[in-house]
Amino acid sequence: MKEKILVTGGTGYIGSHTVVELQNNGYEVIIIDNLSNSSADVVDNIEKVSGIRPAFEKLDCLDYEGLDAVFTKYKGIKAIIHFAASKAVGESVQKPLLYYRNNLVSLINLLELMPKHEIGGIVFSSSCTVYGQPDELPVTENAPIKTAESPYGNTKQINEEIIHDTVASGSPIAAILLRYFNPIGAHPSTLLGELPNGVPQNLIPYLTQTAIGIREKLSVFGDDYDTPDGSCIRDFINVVDLAKAHVVAINRILNKKQKEKVEVFNIGTGCGLSVLELINAFEKATGVKLNYQIVARRSGDIEKVWANPEFANNELGWKAETSIEETLRSAWNWQLKLRERGIQ
Repeated sequence: MKEKILVTGGTGYIGSHTVVELQNNGYEVIIIDNLSNSSADVVDNIEKVSGIRPAFEKLDCLDYEGLDAVFTKYKGIKAIIHFAASKAVGESVQKPLLYYRNNLVSLINLLELMPKHEIGGIVFSSSCTVYGQPDELPVTENAPIKTAESPYGNTKQINEEIIHDTVASGSPIAAILLRYFNPIGAHPSTLLGELPNGVPQNLIPYLTQTAIGIREKLSVFGDDYDTPDGSCIRDFINVVDLAKAHVVAINRILNKKQKEKVEVFNIGTGCGLSVLELINAFEKATGVKLNYQIVARRSGDIEKVWANPEFANNELGWKAETSIEETLRSAWNWQLKLRERGIQ
């Protein structure tokens, strides 16, 4: 009997890759997604990649009764991976209430319903934004949580606190919080990748759309930061490597290997790369020249952050393995495949 895992936001970018990895590891997956930033045909592509069709329910996690009904329909769900959230830093500055409602209430609904349906574990999709601008780099899990630079970052901090407080109250829930850095790239099959609705809020889809001619030029926000080339530095991690970390986390919860009821892991490469270095790496990896311009800094952006992933490497036995060149080529191949399919 395969163990059932519920994945909220499972047709999204990271969610879809994680569903494939879960299925590859013998889990039965149920996806919940409201399709606000994805499309239903992702389920078809997950099936093409893994050979297994996950169950899919179109549902918003703000719908408490709807969630309750899904848990009743799919009896025996063992754990949840919670991706469903609004996730663009810039947009969160402009629409804070949208972010607080979506990102907080969805988690609260899940945590309230889990004990009722005897669901014992949750893996939460957190973010390195909780560290703000760290005092020391690379950043470890013990770094202080700083005042958030954006409402998006603040929702991740608050959600982590909600999980800690809920577990501390005696709720029969085990949790793993994965603080990931900057997921990029696409599945090597070119059947799954990042396909935001409308204008991309994230760097790589905007970059590849510019490279293929959908966007006129890429804006680099600031060249006057305290970094070697003046542009922001991030830790860019391959999305399939990231997806595999979620499978390891689920295994750890279900096999009761946790050392604490709530555990936190940084999921990154340990290597910082500036935006301009990333552009250069993309051009080298693909042979495509990119039209970009330097513009003013963007509100909410952190100057530089990259992970110390040693705790995840040692404790989980997980490691980021894919090179930046291979990752950027996968993102470009995905963009080319989208054109072939007549999308965008």
